[in-house]
Amino acid sequence: GAVAVIVEVYQEIDIPQFRVRDSRKVLANLSHNYYGRPSEKMKVIGITATNGKTSTSFMVNSILESYSIKTGLIGTVMVKCGNFIEPATLTTPESLDLQRYFAKMCKKGVSHVVMEVSSSALELNRVDEVDFDIVTLNNIGREHIDLHASFEKYFEYKASLIRKAKPKAWAILNLDCPYSKSLIAETKARVLTIGVKDKTGDLSCSNLDLSTGRPKFTVHIRNPIKLDNIEYQPQEFSIDLSVPGFHSVYNSMVAISVGLLSGVPVPIIQEGLNSFKGVERRFQIIYDESFKIIDDHFANPENINVTLETLSMMDYNDLHIVYAIRGSRGVITNRENAKAIVRWASKLNIKEIIATLSRSHVTEKDRVRDEEIEVFKEIMDEANIKVRLYDELPDAISHGSSKVSKGDILLLAGCQGMDYGAKIVLEEIYKSKPNMDKKELFRALGNRIAGM
Repeated sequence: GAVAVIVEVYQEIDIPQFRVRDSRKVLANLSHNYYGRPSEKMKVIGITATNGKTSTSFMVNSILESYSIKTGLIGTVMVKCGNFIEPATLTTPESLDLQRYFAKMCKKGVSHVVMEVSSSALELNRVDEVDFDIVTLNNIGREHIDLHASFEKYFEYKASLIRKAKPKAWAILNLDCPYSKSLIAETKARVLTIGVKDKTGDLSCSNLDLSTGRPKFTVHIRNPIKLDNIEYQPQEFSIDLSVPGFHSVYNSMVAISVGLLSGVPVPIIQEGLNSFKGVERRFQIIYDESFKIIDDHFANPENINVTLETLSMMDYNDLHIVYAIRGSRGVITNRENAKAIVRWASKLNIKEIIATLSRSHVTEKDRVRDEEIEVFKEIMDEANIKVRLYDELPDAISHGSSKVSKGDILLLAGCQGMDYGAKIVLEEIYKSKPNMDKKELFRALGNRIAGM
């Protein structure tokens, strides 16, 4: 048992107690020192954003591994230490667990750690004492407001990763995001700016082609990037991504920046990004034959906007949307999500939404409430968009599949309520075409965790 405890309020127990003002800060400090200050012995890259943390971290990991760098990866999907992988329980682990992972990575010879940093982790001091070498805030939107009381507080926690960065660190900031841009003057770190629409950043983008859904574009290094042992002169190079989506351009611009700041040669960066095949349920093309099926988690207005903006740039005939209403997130979240869909209705010719409550495919914490159904239907009614509502996910998928013709796109949209959607729709395709190579049909779901 414990020989002593750290408390914020003394307890009536017969054991030595150390009273502190903030036990979480003390836990982070003790953990850091107990494990030998491991983050100081590696290059640590901290990635925060409302959308794209996971995809960006995997892109960075792919670039670094392509350069034979031994990496650690910490995030929503997994914790990876060299070749060892375990499923994640938190996007950013508690400070004690985090420092334990760092120590294990050090022991295994990991030189670079790529980690997602959540707003909750920043609020709860989980990453206090982490010695970050590169930090980035790519975008910010209205997510997790229920956890932080207001958008302003949510942004303050996100921004703290940049504001607290040390002078020796690098901060990668997105000029296309006003909130990210505002932090340029608020960090002591060296700043590298990126932009896709804004062409004035240290790294900019041109010649963007999204006709197939998979971006091709040119990256311009506009200003010299000076590191300790290498200097990148102004130049341009092409990028050909294997993952779809307009948002993937932004994610890859961050990943390219991290690669450059890590001393990775441009050809290796190109190779690492091209070989990256994506993260599950992030605008994932799971079927691409006579028509396309795209699986996306559609979590919040910003996510919805970039997904539908990408679709607006693609070549196809008709778009059919099967949408899992987001359960137990409240009226405000579902109203904003519905309005985000409506904003694209005329441009994408959205006249019907096939909606589902996914009753048999979600746990109680993700159950859709009556008021969430009503606000979704209300917004759709105001926009004259027909809603076909199904209690069960397979019924909604079946209806959506029945409407698809050659050259169309079927979009599986939603968070937990759509996790099983990809498996259900591919099983339906296999039943209708039993002569197909089943292994090839399900290849896109090969390493999937959600909904399997």
